[in-house]
Amino acid sequence: MRFAAGQTLLIDADDTLWENNLYFEKAIASFIEHLNHRHYSHEQVRHLLNQVEQESIREHGYGLHSFRRSLLRCFESLSTEPLTAEREREIIRFTHVVEDHAIELLAGVAETLPILAARHRLILMTKGNFLEQSGKLTRSQIGAHFSAIEIPAEKTPEAYRKVVDQHRLDVRSTWMIGNSPKSDINPALEAGLHAVFLPHPHTWVLEHEAVRNAPNGQHCLHLNGFAELARVFA
Repeated sequence: MRFAAGQTLLIDADDTLWENNLYFEKAIASFIEHLNHRHYSHEQVRHLLNQVEQESIREHGYGLHSFRRSLLRCFESLSTEPLTAEREREIIRFTHVVEDHAIELLAGVAETLPILAARHRLILMTKGNFLEQSGKLTRSQIGAHFSAIEIPAEKTPEAYRKVVDQHRLDVRSTWMIGNSPKSDINPALEAGLHAVFLPHPHTWVLEHEAVRNAPNGQHCLHLNGFAELARVFA
């Protein structure tokens, strides 16, 4: 399928434009190894951490600050040793890999974005902490390709409808492109938009969800890589 120039493409950032969750996974692996629990397997510890992260997100939103809280709370829940100031500093050090790494664009992004921007209207739409997400965009040096930036706390159908209203978009020619079924694809379809699913091998487990079928009159495309967008949006 090919779609003519003049589409509006809402594009996710983390694990769609650049690597992100991979670094959180490295921090989690270091944390679980450090905990070295006598009675719980690595998988059981990770399951508990997932639950703690969900609670932290509800209380504090997304971002590195919330992630650090989750690791500390998980340690307190499982360890027989007290959380001393020294242990807290050591756990926090595991998260430095998340904030210290250079932005690594995914394959095809640098070459494809200019092509898409010349033919269509691009809007970055990524959820999370505003300062962290906008900072990553600045470091990525690809911000010039986007006509607007939207960073809602959550990507709900209401959040998509708000963007549609704010930018006066026509849902018949507006697409959400991303790697998360839970945040990028399913709520966008519910809001009446089209969607493009770009799977990523390290998509955060809390973003896993079955991709729904597109309602009548809408499209939901599954592509293997970002570079394929240049072929679809000719």
